[in-house]
Amino acid sequence: MLSAVDIILIVIVAILVIVAILTNKLPFASTKSGKNTVESVMTNLEYPVFQRLRPYLKNAGLQGFPEQLILVGLKGEKNLEVYTDIDNEIRHIISYPFTACSGRLGPKLKEGDLQIPEGIYGLEYLNPNSAFHLSMKITYPNDFDKKMAKQDNRKNLGDDIFIHGKANSVGCIPIGDKAIEELFLMVAKAEKENVEVIISPRDFRTNNAFPDIENLPWIDSLYSMIQSRLNEINP
Repeated sequence: MLSAVDIILIVIVAILVIVAILTNKLPFASTKSGKNTVESVMTNLEYPVFQRLRPYLKNAGLQGFPEQLILVGLKGEKNLEVYTDIDNEIRHIISYPFTACSGRLGPKLKEGDLQIPEGIYGLEYLNPNSAFHLSMKITYPNDFDKKMAKQDNRKNLGDDIFIHGKANSVGCIPIGDKAIEELFLMVAKAEKENVEVIISPRDFRTNNAFPDIENLPWIDSLYSMIQSRLNEINP
């Protein structure tokens, strides 16, 4: 039988958990089971990762991990750029080269087409038990993807699109193990709604020519949307 002290402790813990959830202070939850948790990864990696990132964070004017992140994936350049927004000033933190790339320029249209999506997304969850060291799931398909699929009468869009470690890609963005550790920690430290993922066929800030993608009447609308957002991220 529980003592009065035990009951009080249980109530206090329950209140703390509820407050953390309501204020969105818990790290991203993972839907994947396994021996690791987001919290255990953070505990094990925080010190060495912070030491690696310290000069990059300092150059961006940060003393610690950023509260907001903008991830820009450039398929043509095979590069993932990491930015933060400090008082409406976009600052570049670090860039990670893709360690592999599948498909071609153009959006993802269906499951199994090997395409990396193109659009503006968020992150759904962090996976600390990934077969690719660590990973984070992109919120593909977004509302635009679903709307265009309905317009085209396309189904089975696929949805397991990740940024992850290692050097294998089947429609995902791999950046290697050391890089995914750093990105994983930065994302885990940021608030969930403050992580934006932009994936573009190329860097429209330096080359504003849209790729010629046949049989997609809505492609210019997508690329105009991506280009407009990229032009705002030009530190």
